[in-house]
Amino acid sequence: MTPPPYTVNPKLVPPGASLVIIGMAAAGKTTIGQELASLLGIPQLDTDHIIEAHYGTDLHTVSKGLSKSAFLDLECAVIMRLNLKHCVISTGGSAVYRPQAVRHLKTLGPLIHISVPLPVIMERIARKPERGLAIDPGQTLEDLYNERAALYAEAADFTVEGGHAPAAVYADKIACMLSLPQ
Repeated sequence: MTPPPYTVNPKLVPPGASLVIIGMAAAGKTTIGQELASLLGIPQLDTDHIIEAHYGTDLHTVSKGLSKSAFLDLECAVIMRLNLKHCVISTGGSAVYRPQAVRHLKTLGPLIHISVPLPVIMERIARKPERGLAIDPGQTLEDLYNERAALYAEAADFTVEGGHAPAAVYADKIACMLSLPQ
């Protein structure tokens, strides 16, 4: 088996730590997380998939069946139970709403924010409207985006600007940013 092409810098990512990806719904957190995990030769986990597995249905159905506050509490409870080492964790877009969830994620490893412009997010969500989204009744996607922007900025240890390029491009940027010089 060939070794992974990147070696993470222990000054940036402590040995055994995970890499936690945060960002807006439709930012590409899961796909980028999968690519990043592949580059680093480590497993990847998506917290939305844990919620789906628990309920036995898709995230859209779960989020529609709960108030925003109840969904955020559920997501926080899932995050608080995570005890993972040396993997990539892709979180749901609303993971940053509960300070205790953010604090716990930081104990697992650095938080990497995938920052994607609002028009790209709007385009992606329009293509897949059944995506689970923790949003208040009457709240617009733009309102939600603006509300979360400060939360992501505050929580993030690193930020990568995302957009229309393939996920592998952003995964490579993250791996380069966190790796030892070659």
